[in-house]
Amino acid sequence: MRALSEARRVVVKIGSSSLTRPDGGLDLNRIDSVARVVARWRRGGRQAVVVSSGAVAAGLDPLGFASKPSDLASVQAAAAMGQGLLVARWTAAFHTHHVDAAQVLLTTEDVMARDHYTNATAALGRLLSLGVVPIVNENDAVTTRELRFGDNDRVAAIIAQMVQADALVLLTDVDGLYTAPPSRPGARLIERVDSTDDLMSVLVTGAGSKVGTGGMVSKVQAATMASASGIGVLLANADKVEEALSGKGTGTWFAPTHERPASRRLWIAHAAPSRGELVVDAGAARAITVGKKSLLAAGVVSVAGHFDAGDVVDIASPTGLVARGIVSYDADSLAAIAGRSAPELEGTGWEHVRPVVHRDDLAPLL
Repeated sequence: MRALSEARRVVVKIGSSSLTRPDGGLDLNRIDSVARVVARWRRGGRQAVVVSSGAVAAGLDPLGFASKPSDLASVQAAAAMGQGLLVARWTAAFHTHHVDAAQVLLTTEDVMARDHYTNATAALGRLLSLGVVPIVNENDAVTTRELRFGDNDRVAAIIAQMVQADALVLLTDVDGLYTAPPSRPGARLIERVDSTDDLMSVLVTGAGSKVGTGGMVSKVQAATMASASGIGVLLANADKVEEALSGKGTGTWFAPTHERPASRRLWIAHAAPSRGELVVDAGAARAITVGKKSLLAAGVVSVAGHFDAGDVVDIASPTGLVARGIVSYDADSLAAIAGRSAPELEGTGWEHVRPVVHRDDLAPLL
């Protein structure tokens, strides 16, 4: 796959199901295979970030758990135990090839807050410039169910955006995206996805494995998030890691569908927490997505949520979500002016009427 073989900066994500043996232990051969290919990239002047699941799985056996526990405290204990074992194995695998690796643990706060996001981006960029391979994972030892990414597929897509990767590789336990679950008769492997329209007839199912949290749904969501940000995505079988990471045409390729947005717009679109929702009319939806215009009060139909000026909100048309943006008014003030034009507002005493969301603070999602 030429686009991947020519990529200069790549994010590789490998999930728990692909990193663990049937008995629940870490698959050291799989870690070694990924490290070997990435080390070869480094010698060729390419850069890579590895997003690695597996901390919880690695911690189960040392703590005497026969399977992944259901209570949060035990999961966090397993993550704390397993993370050290996991990163030690990655470090040893890369050292065999004379490449340094560094652990980077993230929580949702590290990407939801703009200053944290820019600091994490700078740290990752500096590690890459120093020739180090960052090993990234969500910090499951301290996150809660309410405040977490949910799975490392989304983490990988966000990291790919943060480091301005040329490509993202999602390694899993199937050969790619199929038209239906691979076990069903007649299911066909989809070799290329050029737009979300190609997914309309695809039946995507499946939760995570016994030791992981992701599934095919989360992988497709991560792939579409990254490809919409100008990043090509390969979904491939971890059993074919050499072929996948060498760009030899295995798996499903999600072609980048848009030019790469600015970092701030990526943060607004995919990382910042939404504090509310604005429903706009069809004309306003076209203006902010196709016309790249600011959102004006006249186009706002309804306001939901409790937010302040400067918060990020979702913007929906009558047919669905179309954008996210930083709002200029608090919820109560916006509700009072929704649907009214600037001349009308000025005629009733409003001064300095501003756009509800300025175009520089808008991130269209279409």
